[in-house]
This record gives sequence, C-alpha cells and structure tokens, in this order.
Amino acid sequence: MAARRPIDDTDRRRVAELHAQGLNRNQIAREIGRAQSTVSKIAAELGLTFDRARTAEATRAKVADAKERRADLANLALDDAHAMRARALASDTGRDARDYAAAYGVFIDRHLRLIEADADHQGLAAVDAWLRDITGTS
Repeated sequence: MAARRPIDDTDRRRVAELHAQGLNRNQIAREIGRAQSTVSKIAAELGLTFDRARTAEATRAKVADAKERRADLANLALDDAHAMRARALASDTGRDARDYAAAYGVFIDRHLRLIEADADHQGLAAVDAWLRDITGTS
C-alpha cells in the first residue's frame, strides 16, 4: 500500500481557494488529487462547510426524474401486456397461447409494481392530499 502524503499548507490553501470559488467537495478532491475524506478533513480544520441546499435540490430533481421514468415504464409495460394478450388470443397453438399469456402476466405484474413504487400509502389520491394541504385539514 502506498504511503499517504501528509496534508500540507499548499493543500489547505488550495482547498480554501477552490471552496471560495464555489466548488463542491468532490470537485475539489479531483482538482487537488486528494481523497474526498482528506478534503473534508481540511475543510473541517479551516471551518469551511459545503452548501447542502444544492445537493438537496439535485436529489429532489433526481427523485422526480426517476418517478417520471417509472411512470413511463409502467405505461410501456401496460402496452406490452396488451400486445401479449392480443397475441395469446390470436394464437394458433396452445403452447403459443400459454407463452403469450405468461408474458402478459409478467408485464401486468411489472406495471403494478412500478405503480406501487410511487403510490400514496396514506390512501389519498394526489389531488386529495393537495386539497388537504391547502385547506389545512387532516
């Protein structure tokens, strides 16, 4: 295992400069060629913190994007299920009908799982929850 290079004043100065420029911890680590934990340690020594508001906002955006992608996939799974059902009903052989029916079941299951992933587990529709929030009722 390679020996770790001790933290020196150049590291501290660079972290302070890059932090002042608005770079985040990971960007600073890449820029100075140090581990993220080293940058965190230097920042703590210098009393520097990293803005978590941008991180929280980015996380919310990723969650919303993932939810939208799951909704798209759920719709595609339902379309695929419909196609498999049509093929099962039009099949010439029992084996083909069985195989298409099995695929139909898989697509329906995936559709339901994707929908459940974003379901409101309080039993309220999104509009009901919105109305409850703006009226202040529970």
